[in-house]
Amino acid sequence: MIGLEVRARIRRLHHAEGWPVGTIAVQLGLHHDTVEAALEDVPVASADSSTAKPTVLGPYTAFIDGTLKAHPRLRATRLFHMVKARGYPGGYEQVKRYVRRVRPGPQAEAFLRRTTLPGEEAQVDWGSFGKVQVGRATRTLSCFVLVLGHSRAMYARFFLGQTMECFLQGHVQAFEALGGVPRSLLYDNLKSVVLERAGDVIHFHPRILEAAGHYHFVPKPCAPYRGNEKGKVERTIRYLRDSFFAARTFHGLDDVNRQLQRWVEEVAHQRRVPGDASGRTVAQALEAERPLLLPLPAHPLPTDVLRPVSSGKTPYVRFDGNDYSIPDGLVRRPLTLVASATTVRLLDGAEEVASHVRSWDKGAVVEDSSHLVALARRKAHAHELRGRDLLRARCPRAEQLLQALANRGDNLGNHTVKLLALADRYGSAETDAAIAETRARGALGPASVAHIYE
Repeated sequence: MIGLEVRARIRRLHHAEGWPVGTIAVQLGLHHDTVEAALEDVPVASADSSTAKPTVLGPYTAFIDGTLKAHPRLRATRLFHMVKARGYPGGYEQVKRYVRRVRPGPQAEAFLRRTTLPGEEAQVDWGSFGKVQVGRATRTLSCFVLVLGHSRAMYARFFLGQTMECFLQGHVQAFEALGGVPRSLLYDNLKSVVLERAGDVIHFHPRILEAAGHYHFVPKPCAPYRGNEKGKVERTIRYLRDSFFAARTFHGLDDVNRQLQRWVEEVAHQRRVPGDASGRTVAQALEAERPLLLPLPAHPLPTDVLRPVSSGKTPYVRFDGNDYSIPDGLVRRPLTLVASATTVRLLDGAEEVASHVRSWDKGAVVEDSSHLVALARRKAHAHELRGRDLLRARCPRAEQLLQALANRGDNLGNHTVKLLALADRYGSAETDAAIAETRARGALGPASVAHIYE
């Protein structure tokens, strides 16, 4: 229950100053129901008044107060049923009004300002920027953001999704752009960082541990539900959203990233460092911080997708919703797929057997014509051989005719089709006899055989 002084202050702020209920509740640290109760035109007697009129709820207020202290968010309807079960003879409205007056308000939490030494820490997070259409595919447009805690220098890059590979690519590109590696990276509890967590016991994603070992930084997830610990990167994402992305037009991923890089250099890094009394710009603070970052390793961390694949009956392997061709001799054999943001490669052991430009569409068929031409040639030849075998089976004397035609350099496939058509029309035995007579006359070809029938 609030005192008369607080009630008077609430009524003055609302009726005289025009403050809404929510603002008063936040500023005074009260629940909005308490503020609304104070604004009701019902006189509230002081707690020590000896003239207060007893009510049927009076014997139960101590129970309600104790229950609300243990469970501040318990609804008045539940409290009504609880006191009703304890003999309360009154109605619900009286309980509701009392709960509205005495419910404890939320306590405002104070936070310490986090100061960061040069080169000590960066904060990392994803920002979501809606959807983009790529061909027939609808892709999620996400921005990887890394902010140095001391200088507030940032690296940002858009990706079509938030996969582990994109996450690692963002790290590698950020370290190269900033010229070094901070000693620790602060994250939210992303699945790309934390697989499981039980209190302070953290099961890290093996790929983030691989990156930490390669670049020598310490991954530090925030405490659960403590997003304020990485407020610098969250404010940076909001700044990027309002200052860069709002009302911006672009043509594809490469175009928006070019515009973003120019904005970082010309706008974001030219602003003053927040809280820096010297008035330095972010770019100047970065130059001073860069020598204190950890040096880059000799080689960047490989971030390509690496996975085993195999095709079905057709010479294609599927990756990210698209089909990529392979040599037909490798159908159903185990291969290794290596995919970057621009290229999809297929390896048979250590040998590269196919390389394609990566498609970000869905349902696309990406082909190497050399894979299909060889297959089509073999299929046509196989079909031709099957036709000759059938002709030999039906007309044994056709073998000598076909050999003579081959010696003359004719296309055997065309002749085979015509001879099989004659066999279908006149019968196999008659066609075989006509072939023998044709050979006896020294003539060649289906036309001669047909002439015999005529």
